[in-house]
Amino acid sequence: MLIRIFIVLLLTVSIAYADNSGASAQQWLEKMQAAMKTLNYQGTVVFIKNGQLDTMKYQHSLVNGLEQERLFSLNSPLREITRKSNEVSCLFKETHEKVINHHPIDSSFIINFPQTIDAINQNYLLGLEGEESVAMQTAQIVSIKPKDQLRYARKVWIAQQNFLPLKVETYHSDGSVLEQVVFTNLQIENNSLKQDQLSDEQAVHVKHLHATQAEPYEKAPFVLKNWPNGFETVFFIPNSLQKNQKPVDHLLISDGFASVSIYLEPKSGQGINGLHALGLVNSVSRVMGDFQVTVLGEVPANTVELIAAGITLH
Repeated sequence: MLIRIFIVLLLTVSIAYADNSGASAQQWLEKMQAAMKTLNYQGTVVFIKNGQLDTMKYQHSLVNGLEQERLFSLNSPLREITRKSNEVSCLFKETHEKVINHHPIDSSFIINFPQTIDAINQNYLLGLEGEESVAMQTAQIVSIKPKDQLRYARKVWIAQQNFLPLKVETYHSDGSVLEQVVFTNLQIENNSLKQDQLSDEQAVHVKHLHATQAEPYEKAPFVLKNWPNGFETVFFIPNSLQKNQKPVDHLLISDGFASVSIYLEPKSGQGINGLHALGLVNSVSRVMGDFQVTVLGEVPANTVELIAAGITLH
């Protein structure tokens, strides 16, 4: 009984502690964006997607002006994922295999975010939806609702003390939760975090993905006629090698929150046509002559169908 009373008192004090009532939703997001990039912090984070739960240790550090993130799995398959600016590597501890992915894009493991808040206002409505406690910290809930049916709604729980995101949810158009990212604990560190000596030397086999130099979108062998408002080209990489070692042209477009990939590759056999869904990711494939086109992204099904319908080859 005393323990329950103590917990209630802690929550009451926490809610009364911080007062940012004058801040708008946009200001909350601006403060969160700055905090995510400049603070050193670590904690335990739970990823819930496609009916699966994955709990990982998380570290963020700024080293010589270079932003770094690290995720350490607590359950099998044991792996360590590291982001150094736009280079992401994954080391599988059990097989000692390391995969390095080079992307001309710099995005967080916790939440994708537009470079400027103004870009959000063009396509989303921002709002404040009260306060809740997450990881024993009082958080302001910020809603991010799309102005059309071509992207998902989100909510972000932002810590009142340090403005870091404590929880992120992505929603289907019917209001159901598609994905959750939740911290169970999160602490600020005064100094740059020490990296575990997990050993590049243990990685017996290193594989590089997307090592091909990015090219201007104008050099792509296809044209997108249907661009959802707010989406812009992030990069175009020709002849990147996928797992099957087949050359694939890859175009990535994004509105900051949502990203969509367009892949063009030589057709195999009869090719593939149709729509596929897995959680918040939808994809649609089309056969165009001797080529296979696939549009895949964290957007509703009607968005990938819209983009795919407007693709033409040069």
